[in-house]
Amino acid sequence: MNLNRRLWVTKLSLQLSNKENMSVKKHIPNAITCCNLFSGCVACVMAFSGKFELAMLFIVLGAVFDFFDGMVARLLGVSSPLGVQMDSLADDITFGLAPATVIFSFMNSVLVYPAFLGAFASVLPYFAFLIAVFSACRLAKFNIDTRQTTSFIGLPTPANALFWSSLIVGGKEWLLGYEHAWALLIALICLFSYFLISEIPMFSMKFKNLSWKSNKRRYTFLVVSAPMLALGYLAPVAIITWYLIMSISLCKKRA
Repeated sequence: MNLNRRLWVTKLSLQLSNKENMSVKKHIPNAITCCNLFSGCVACVMAFSGKFELAMLFIVLGAVFDFFDGMVARLLGVSSPLGVQMDSLADDITFGLAPATVIFSFMNSVLVYPAFLGAFASVLPYFAFLIAVFSACRLAKFNIDTRQTTSFIGLPTPANALFWSSLIVGGKEWLLGYEHAWALLIALICLFSYFLISEIPMFSMKFKNLSWKSNKRRYTFLVVSAPMLALGYLAPVAIITWYLIMSISLCKKRA
């Protein structure tokens, strides 16, 4: 009788231990997602303070956390609907609001406008928040779009955020010296807002194997992108522009 009781107690203890381990495991990906969200919040503060390099750093850090939260969830087998929703909410802050505040702060506090714009110049910086709005639309669309399991439809929000933070940090001096920089920025805001919610198929960088035949476009993208790293802060602008050109050209070939 005592032996049976001991066995029962041991079995119960193991079950409780397994439940506790699973309970801890399921929170790890969400904790990483929270780090992404925290990075995005700090990036916003840095942007409003005019510290664009630090804002870009925290956007990049958020992208690192965003990469690992999904991967860790799959490795631990603890993916959940809550994690999916948290991921999208965090992404809209880090890759939607943060780059929007970078653009807003630059256009509001740094950029010089021509005199003929008058009072309208004080309104133009607010166009930057279209990036946050369309990023939210893109993320909501992604959550319910079953076509985007192995590739993307529209520009991914992390790529969009890196483009904008890179443009402001790396191209700041050039933009300040360009007479029509305000018009260029407004045009790019509208263009990239469209890219976010467009129906343009864009390839992902997920390798299922290492064969050339299966990954031709990915290897081509990486080989051409490698020398662009020499551009420093402007490298993401060049690389994401190349990504868009490749995706659009592939889309046209299919059509």
